[in-house]
Amino acid sequence: MDAEDLKKIRKVSLFKDMADQQLYEIIGNEPVRMHEKGKILFQQGDEADYFYVILSGWVKIFRLLPWGEEAVLHILTTGESFAEAAMFDDHHYPATAEIVSDARLLAINCGRFENQLIENPKAAMRMLASTTKHLKTLVFEVEQLKGRNSVQRLAFFLYNLCPHDEVSAAIQLPYEKTLIAARIGIQPESLSRVLAKLRGVGVNSVKDRIVVSDVAALKRIANDEDALSNLKKQQL
Repeated sequence: MDAEDLKKIRKVSLFKDMADQQLYEIIGNEPVRMHEKGKILFQQGDEADYFYVILSGWVKIFRLLPWGEEAVLHILTTGESFAEAAMFDDHHYPATAEIVSDARLLAINCGRFENQLIENPKAAMRMLASTTKHLKTLVFEVEQLKGRNSVQRLAFFLYNLCPHDEVSAAIQLPYEKTLIAARIGIQPESLSRVLAKLRGVGVNSVKDRIVVSDVAALKRIANDEDALSNLKKQQL
């Protein structure tokens, strides 16, 4: 683990402003491990011995519905933690974690962290803050699904991949389009049609690369129903 990894770890709510000695006691001697795309890190119902911090790459958290379909709960990336709440859920993971692009992860022993929660009230408060943050993220994503239509949701997703201080951008999609469709709540076969509706504001797709000629216009589509209506009129 290098200094850059430690900076990423300290961005996690659980470890922000934590004293070095306490942080090292929690991390222990666990090495940073590389995990290949497609690996199942743990499955729903497995015993929860570790939680994780992402140092690079992307991880999908999902539950399997009774009829076999995946319900995607989170897609997480660098500087985010996951599965820490499993310590309080009968020590079993409530969902499955899959690596969706090659990822470097730090695994943290739940037992070692629980000892810190008992001994240090500040660590317990950080745990509560982290859990609250994950809950707010879920609430926000529900609001996205309920409050924006499919074009706006895709525009919002693409806008958040763009550098916001640039006029235009060329971005690489971080994972497969089928997973993007699941994240924004549409069928995979509908994604191309939804993407085509954004061509009017200069969004063009070539395989897994997206060119956005007007980042500000994309933001307006994501946040403004009137801007979307104007785009539709231009396309008639």
